Amino acid sequence: VPPNLRPPLDLVYASTHRFVDVPFMDSPHFDVRPGGLQDIDTLVIHAIALPPDTFDTPWIDNLFCGTLDCDADPYFDQLRGLRVSAHLCIFRDGRCHQYVAFDQRAWHAGRSWFDGRPDVNDFSIGIEMEGGDAHAFTDAQYARLVMVTRALASHYPKLMPERIVGHADIAPGRKTDPGPHFDWQRYLSALEFGR
Repeated sequence: VPPNLRPPLDLVYASTHRFVDVPFMDSPHFDVRPGGLQDIDTLVIHAIALPPDTFDTPWIDNLFCGTLDCDADPYFDQLRGLRVSAHLCIFRDGRCHQYVAFDQRAWHAGRSWFDGRPDVNDFSIGIEMEGGDAHAFTDAQYARLVMVTRALASHYPKLMPERIVGHADIAPGRKTDPGPHFDWQRYLSALEFGR
């Protein structure tokens, strides 16, 4: 990881559970974690593009903040009334936005199951990567994801390498993301983990 993308020691504000120097977009789509902070032990990696295969638009922010104009693109009609969020999104150029404080439950996993437990939103942090099944992710995205993961693991110590999963792992048959182009080996090796 380049030195400028290594996390400072205190990258997450302890009082707000928000990243330092990351724009906070204030999604209304969250609620209280049933088990509280002590339950945060899983990191879920997702992929998103709105519309599919289209990048560098305001639509992801708009979707997670509940302001998506569903008449702006025919694809968006199926998203009408959808209430979803993630804790973070990492864009193609490595920029990162936060939508929900980490101590709150973002609505990213949907119907899901992991390690014998249902409702993965209850105990996870959700990170969206701007991309999809047909596209490789960028060097800037991997660098940012590594930085973010290291910072989260230092702040929430139950986030262990075996608890880092893709959306497809927790919702098999329903979801495919982060998709076949997500390089798990590259990501986990940079964290000094293997998969």
